[in-house]
Amino acid sequence: MSEVTVRIDGDGVGHVELCRPAAGNAIGLALATGLLDAARACEKADGLRAVLLTGRGRSFCVGGDLREFADLPGDRLAAHLGRVTDALHGALRVFAALDAPLVAAVQGAAAGAGLGLAVAADLTLAASDAAFVAAYTGVGYSPDAGVSWSLPRIVGPKRALDLLLTNRRVTASEAAEMGLVSRVVAAGSLSEDAMTAARSLARGATGAFGVTRRLVAAGLCAGLDAHLDAEARHLAGTAVSSEGRAGVAAFLAGRGPDQGPPGRLTS
Repeated sequence: MSEVTVRIDGDGVGHVELCRPAAGNAIGLALATGLLDAARACEKADGLRAVLLTGRGRSFCVGGDLREFADLPGDRLAAHLGRVTDALHGALRVFAALDAPLVAAVQGAAAGAGLGLAVAADLTLAASDAAFVAAYTGVGYSPDAGVSWSLPRIVGPKRALDLLLTNRRVTASEAAEMGLVSRVVAAGSLSEDAMTAARSLARGATGAFGVTRRLVAAGLCAGLDAHLDAEARHLAGTAVSSEGRAGVAAFLAGRGPDQGPPGRLTS
């Protein structure tokens, strides 16, 4: 059985599931490669409008597969970890470049790279029993999965270093207060709530979502003047797109937005 499954449903939602429940969905080479393959399948899928990332079993993802890594001698371990991170980071790059928003549903533990996957999503729903921990330095490793990039931007550098150096456990409610997750839901309703969120996004303006995702990412690094120029340029592009015209027409007619064809806007 594949360690990552992917399917695109009739609503345009791509379902990507980590499937190593007995190992807490720990990320070894096979799972990292499977995640990259799943991301590429979403990238190539016609009609993709949202992606839902889940982990099977009690935990979303406990991080890297330390048992797999411990069995390798130093020279082979470095090369092996290079292949793991190449695939994992490749998947994150593909998901980040999609127009379709990424939703993550987190239950149980999200540790190490699992934390990275959780916070990489545009919308992260956490079950009330979820817990988050950086974990890396606790075993003498440094971060991957974008964690050292994303955490300072979400919680600030002081809090990020607190999490990365102390490896303290963060509850779901604290994660929501810190901005690590979008909202906390009852453990029993996580799957339903996450699916509802993904389907709601799938009914939206996918092209405009893609532009908005890239503007937010760029705005973290760009100066205000350049960013205002980018906003003006992209607004003109979305306004003349089929989605923009249909959305305005629907609003003026007093009805819900019409679903336009997905596709990247490059203006």
